[in-house]
Amino acid sequence: MLYPLYEMNHAAMAPMRFMAEAGLAFWGNHFNPLAHTSLGRSATASLHMFERATRRFDKPQFEITSIQVNGKDVAVHEEIVWQTPFCNLVNFKKDLPLNSKPQTKLLMVAPMSGHYATLLKGTVQEMLSDYDIYVTDWNDAREVPLSAGAFDLDDYADTLIAMMHHLKSRVHIMAVCQPSVPVLAAVSLMNATNDPLVPLSMVLMGGPVDTRRNPTAVNKLAEEKGSKWLKDNMIMNVTGGHKGAGREVYPGFMQLGSFLAMNADRHLKAHKELYRSLVDGEEVDTERHQIFYDEYMAVMDLTAEFYLQTVDRVFIHHDLPQGTYRHRGELVDPSKITKTALMTVEGERDDISGVGQTEAAHDLCSGLDQSKKLHYLQMGVGHYGVFSGSKFRAQVAPKIRGFFEAQSKDA
Repeated sequence: MLYPLYEMNHAAMAPMRFMAEAGLAFWGNHFNPLAHTSLGRSATASLHMFERATRRFDKPQFEITSIQVNGKDVAVHEEIVWQTPFCNLVNFKKDLPLNSKPQTKLLMVAPMSGHYATLLKGTVQEMLSDYDIYVTDWNDAREVPLSAGAFDLDDYADTLIAMMHHLKSRVHIMAVCQPSVPVLAAVSLMNATNDPLVPLSMVLMGGPVDTRRNPTAVNKLAEEKGSKWLKDNMIMNVTGGHKGAGREVYPGFMQLGSFLAMNADRHLKAHKELYRSLVDGEEVDTERHQIFYDEYMAVMDLTAEFYLQTVDRVFIHHDLPQGTYRHRGELVDPSKITKTALMTVEGERDDISGVGQTEAAHDLCSGLDQSKKLHYLQMGVGHYGVFSGSKFRAQVAPKIRGFFEAQSKDA
């Protein structure tokens, strides 16, 4: 019942949201002399906060239109080069000079954990100058018709393998957070079958490879509640008005509530500061807040089968580190990885994937030569700082580039 109630509440708030927008048009109009008074700024701030609190945030856009390559501005165009009902593979195509040397392909696997692939905008921007980048742009499950069938962890790994085959060359693959497990599974399967398109290297960033190490609140909650409780309390049917009506999903609004509850004090403080910035006319602080929360508040539904399998196999039974992870009945053995170099990246303050959880991949990839392994712990960052922000740009990204270059030379 919660899904239709959420939809009804959103619809019921529409008239008040419309009134708030009308009020903003009046109080926020620079030609209105009252807009520059204390009363006007307070009214604008209050209406702005109400509008954002009742809005359904749309899927953000990457909006990357140019990048510098060798000191020159180069136009960038997004192009969908491969797709399924559940995912678009987006290439950030650059208008390089005709005589330019082809850049190595980098497949960035965005997390399918509630937020959209645009969460990696900063990651893409930082690496785009040097690599031909492809990103997994996962679709909102509530907009995928039932006729498209199911999507689970096995489908996830199959999708990644199909993408790498479509790219028709040995790529570098980068998994950010959640996809670390299916990426490791896909690469294991490709190595085990001597697939000629096995990746040159894989980078796993802040991912839950072995959540028994340094378990976080997220890990403990999954183990405490169990998949049955989560199925009974978190799984809902998409209601009418969406293409995926009738599909069982873990709703985006439930995920968002969990995200916010994890750091409720910090989010409350941030919104109080936004109100003060609006009243004081601090445009830079206001814009910074809105850019972050426009992305953070935009969430999508996940298929129930994918979510429940992930909880059960990754967070409760620890199938991969236990050696019991299977893909369509076939045992997945990371020790078979011998042709794909491995780099893991963690954040010292990560409260979603604890320190050591991603590094565990090195123990699982026991057949890989030590010279093809690298672990990097970034000090002073949390989960998002592993793949975005100033420390990512200044310290993490150069390490990844160096790792990629070393593997490309050895290929």
